[in-house]
Amino acid sequence: ASGVRRIEAVTGADALELVEEDEDRLLRLAGLLKAGRDEIDDKVLQLLEKAKRMEKELADLKVRLASAAGQDLASQAEDVNGIRVLAVKLDGADAKSLRETMDQLKSKLGSAVLLLAAESGGKVSLVAGVTKDLTGRIKAGDLVKAAAAKVGGKGGGRPDMAQAGGNDPSGLPDALGLVGPWVRERVT
Repeated sequence: ASGVRRIEAVTGADALELVEEDEDRLLRLAGLLKAGRDEIDDKVLQLLEKAKRMEKELADLKVRLASAAGQDLASQAEDVNGIRVLAVKLDGADAKSLRETMDQLKSKLGSAVLLLAAESGGKVSLVAGVTKDLTGRIKAGDLVKAAAAKVGGKGGGRPDMAQAGGNDPSGLPDALGLVGPWVRERVT
């Protein structure tokens, strides 16, 4: 019922057993942490801070790795009626590094339409980009929606940059393969 509080209590031998279990658990934790009983709190806080730092470093490394891969990718762009078109999968990238690589490629390629993809844990991330000079004819949101349909997902965004996600990595080759023909339809 609303407003009713429950109080649970353990008494007698059961209470002693509960305290002994808690004491054993505390000693096991102290052993795992290589710390005394009184130092467990500090040791756990240190480990949490270290984990947070390492997660940040890992994210930074992913961005740098994707950025370096982006520089190599520019040479793989295909020419479609004077527009550079690139659709690739970046291994080990996350959505943030896909966006940063997208920005770098857009400035490097000039007039371009791009679709970058990554897969992790059965999920697909897609980022589409269109340089500003082409947004009157080609919209990144339309491209990413078409590609997302191939990977069982949805997405959208601005005319110059859009994101999508999906849960069917087996459709990724089809999603990447549709970019060239999709652009050709809109510029001829």
